[in-house]
Amino acid sequence: MNPEEIRRRIAALVPADVLAAHVRRGRAAADGRVVVAMSGGVDSSVAAALACAAGCEVVGVSMRLAPDGGEAQGGCCSLEDFEDARRVADVLGFPHYVIDFRDAFRSSVVEPFVAAYLAGRTPNPCALCNRELKFDALWNFAETLGALALATGHYAGIRETEAGVPELRMAADPDKDQSYFLFELASEALSRTLFPLGALRKGDVREIAGRLLLPVAEKPESQDICFVGKEGYGALVERLAASDQVRSGVVVDEAGAVIGSHAGVHKFTIGQRRGLPGGSLEPRYVTEIDAGTGVVHCGPRAGLERKSVAVSRVTRQNTEDGGEDLQVRVRHRHPLVPCRIAGVDESGRLRIDFERPIIGVAPGQAAVWYRGDTVVGGGWIEGTFDG
Repeated sequence: MNPEEIRRRIAALVPADVLAAHVRRGRAAADGRVVVAMSGGVDSSVAAALACAAGCEVVGVSMRLAPDGGEAQGGCCSLEDFEDARRVADVLGFPHYVIDFRDAFRSSVVEPFVAAYLAGRTPNPCALCNRELKFDALWNFAETLGALALATGHYAGIRETEAGVPELRMAADPDKDQSYFLFELASEALSRTLFPLGALRKGDVREIAGRLLLPVAEKPESQDICFVGKEGYGALVERLAASDQVRSGVVVDEAGAVIGSHAGVHKFTIGQRRGLPGGSLEPRYVTEIDAGTGVVHCGPRAGLERKSVAVSRVTRQNTEDGGEDLQVRVRHRHPLVPCRIAGVDESGRLRIDFERPIIGVAPGQAAVWYRGDTVVGGGWIEGTFDG
């Protein structure tokens, strides 16, 4: 299918000015070569189609990430996914390649994921994968192909300031927005990145895929962590960790009384309710995990409330944040909460105070703060200043 036919089929849903705003921007002008990260799903396939429609010279690239045997467990980047991506490339008329990033994925994403759970933290592998692979290693590969930009199927937006500095924005579809996972992309990375789906809703993306007769138009999307597969994250941690790294221990209630034992702190996350021993009239939740002693603390929902968060390894998308009119998100899909940046403690951790107590604050997750629909900054949660 040639670019003109692609443009004609999607013109009613994606006007030319939208293509210009989200695809033909910056260094990725018309006729420039763009590498599109293709997972074999509908989102990245439509992102590639929009790049074609905008006049870019598209090259599709799929990353082989799954550890040996991952495909058989239902994890990421199966041979079927690669075949789907290749079939889409054939329909749209551009070349497609598969590159082997398994070693980098294991060291940059899987091993930190395992280590985090063993340390009683709740990891965020998608943000790590974005930083280390999709917008770093993959970009390095794209440069060898002479690409001017890298496009992905993420639901997010990029807007230049009056000074020409790119800023990360929320997507038009709030239910699909992925800006939270992209907070570590600095201006340099954003300047060479395209998010063609930023102005679209999921239904529009499906309709475009149908109009173009793409073979993935009705393909369901994955909702789980891509490399965990059917075994579950607890079994994966136990399989990959050394036996002496698994810390068993006891579960205690809010009064400190032992109510049961457990086979490893990696089986728990902050806010978890299922799988806790003992009985009580009021539901109990995991409120704290001490990996050093193996003690898992639980208590009523009120015990999850936090008024502040301690953040390290901070990335600032906008250095003029001023600490005013900000809202923060402490987990993906967690509601935005008004907040104030209260300063830095003696350990160099940034303190963020919430306007009201919130639940769901977990070490290992990211805290990302926004002004309006723009990502101002973000960092990694180390704990709280409460109590």
